[in-house]
Amino acid sequence: MEKQLNEKCAVVGVFNHPEASKLAYFSLHALQHRGQEACGISSADGIKIHTIKDRGLVSQVFNDEKLKTLKGQSAIGHNRYSTAGDDSILDAQPVFARYDLGEIAIVHNGNLTNAQQVRNSLIKNGAIFQTFMDTENLIHLIATSQEKSLLNRIQDTLKKVQGAYSLVFLSRSKMFAMRDAHGLRPLSIGKIGDGYIVASENCAFDLVGATHIRDIRPGELIVFEKGKEPQSIQVFEATPKHCIFEYVYFARPDSDIFGKNVYQMRKNMGAELAKIDPVEADMIVPVPDGGISAALGYAQESGIPFEMGIMRNHYIGRTFIEPTQQMRDLKVKMKLSPLKELIKGKKLIVVDDSIVRGTTSKRIVNMLKEAGAAQVHMRISSPPTTDPCYYGIDTPDRSSLIAANMSLQEMCEFIGADSLAYLSHTGLLKSVSSENNEYCTACFTGKYLF
Repeated sequence: MEKQLNEKCAVVGVFNHPEASKLAYFSLHALQHRGQEACGISSADGIKIHTIKDRGLVSQVFNDEKLKTLKGQSAIGHNRYSTAGDDSILDAQPVFARYDLGEIAIVHNGNLTNAQQVRNSLIKNGAIFQTFMDTENLIHLIATSQEKSLLNRIQDTLKKVQGAYSLVFLSRSKMFAMRDAHGLRPLSIGKIGDGYIVASENCAFDLVGATHIRDIRPGELIVFEKGKEPQSIQVFEATPKHCIFEYVYFARPDSDIFGKNVYQMRKNMGAELAKIDPVEADMIVPVPDGGISAALGYAQESGIPFEMGIMRNHYIGRTFIEPTQQMRDLKVKMKLSPLKELIKGKKLIVVDDSIVRGTTSKRIVNMLKEAGAAQVHMRISSPPTTDPCYYGIDTPDRSSLIAANMSLQEMCEFIGADSLAYLSHTGLLKSVSSENNEYCTACFTGKYLF
């Protein structure tokens, strides 16, 4: 039942804390929703960088014995969903290397849009790559930079790449955190004890008991060095274009992203959606988990009761056994099941966050009607996804996006719903209180930043 729309990745960094690797471990647990293919942690003890990474969930890759080997008071971590590269263990992060200044490890959330050109240039100059990740470009650029210090090499490197990135660099004694000039991908800084933590979402801070300080600004580089306050360097002029899909789908509802609470933004989307093409219904039913917050907002605005008419099984992992239509339909039923007695004979408004290919929505509608629903009206709390993303989201190409190839009526007929309506682009921006056009909405408009 994959949406085939995955942001994915999560980054975390902990500096100057006696249990740095354990804090990174628990933070990655909190950020597991951002990537489930692989994970890894690198720690630094002032002399050496230690790294453990593998395919699988955080709980599968790490145990207490492994964490004991990750010594030191600084650590960085990563959860991966591949947007660039392969899915092999070599493409798990952190990316580690030894070079003339010592040792370095890097974690990255985003996509470098000029990665292939940079890689080709490096290969022509003799670089040898071990992975397909764009992140490895950064290692080579840092290693070959003519600047004398790591700080200057990082700045020199980032001036040679283009794209969306939230990065955390770890040396044997320092840590650096950086966002691209648009701030497309989120990254926040917090305080914990005498140390600091950075993470893709501040829900990680809540779990480990850290205090959220602020978002790292677009184009800002933060330098962490023992015995000193974090140093802020504005490497690039900030031109905010935050990824609005963080609010729609990616981030956890209990996180504050780009200075706003995700749960409230999704409720706002549902309330705006309720004003579009209203229909008589007996209940509002969310598609769990992504549609729950928006469905609550829809119910409160419309006055129609909210009911959990679909239950999700959270213990179903990936299944690759789907060679037939029957097996694909079974995959949906393994994850979602309708409450038949609740929905039988009822007119339902079903709220979801997005439709990508349309196949999952079709199976959900069919499942509800088989369970006895009298009517199923689909409502989507974002605009139609018509264009792929190149800034860190794993999106199908345009030919596979249903909204790019069908009219609204055709989509409605394809999924088998009694009606279908999307939140408008204007309604979405209103929901998130957009000011100064500070969000990237390329997946809805096709208007790319670069």
